[in-house]
Amino acid sequence: MDIIHSVDTMHALALGWRARGKKVGFVPTMGYLHRGHTTLIELMRRRCEILVVSIYVNPLQFAPTEDLTRYPRDPEGDARKCEAAGADILFMPENLYPPDFRTTVNIAHLTTRWEGAARPTHFQGVATVVCRLFGLVQPTVAMFGEKDFQQFTVLKSMARDLAMGIEIVPGPLVRDHDGLALSSRNVYLSPEQRQRALSLHRALFAMRDSPSRSGAERVALGRGMVDCDELDYLQIVDPDTLDPVEVVDRPLRAIATARFGRTRLLDNVALGPA
Repeated sequence: MDIIHSVDTMHALALGWRARGKKVGFVPTMGYLHRGHTTLIELMRRRCEILVVSIYVNPLQFAPTEDLTRYPRDPEGDARKCEAAGADILFMPENLYPPDFRTTVNIAHLTTRWEGAARPTHFQGVATVVCRLFGLVQPTVAMFGEKDFQQFTVLKSMARDLAMGIEIVPGPLVRDHDGLALSSRNVYLSPEQRQRALSLHRALFAMRDSPSRSGAERVALGRGMVDCDELDYLQIVDPDTLDPVEVVDRPLRAIATARFGRTRLLDNVALGPA
């Protein structure tokens, strides 16, 4: 596995692969990798000839109230995990943006609710960094985990709307032994907070496993089960539009975000007819 820090070197390599018709797979991350990330890398390995993983803690997706420096980092450990999972290239730019960078990417409608309501600038930062990474890496196919379901939907829409010619593939949400969705943020949970955090996926599973209940009844059931310090949202939504849905008569998605102490956790589950 080669590690690349230079934006220009990454772009030159990518243009060469494109000229030779190589199928390039791409898994963008912010590092501090766990089994959820390595699962994506392993799955992508089967779909491409050249596999690129990026690690970049993107400042554009952090609000002024969020501490960019607090985000956990482990570059040496991440490199070992990427190589073991089958990556050919680990792209770790020191700075992804030139000094005069002035472009942002905004996706309407999909970014106004849920995470977008709680973090108004977040998805603009996510879309902008992914768009720039796509330009540098020139992937044929890119994979994003379904744990951040709204993010996956937003980026799939961006690639389609801008005719990028990149296949956007969902990666499975991976859970720990106790059912908690794997997240780099889990390291911040105290033992007591982690125990309470288990109520989040249990509530979503209960909503999924209550086919005789209406959508509103399932949401009320879930909200009553989450033992958190603050429930930002818990809702059943259309997986393509992210609009709230009342009647569970087709495949849908239950999404939730809750705070346990200072730690904000996301989770979701598919529900409805197969």
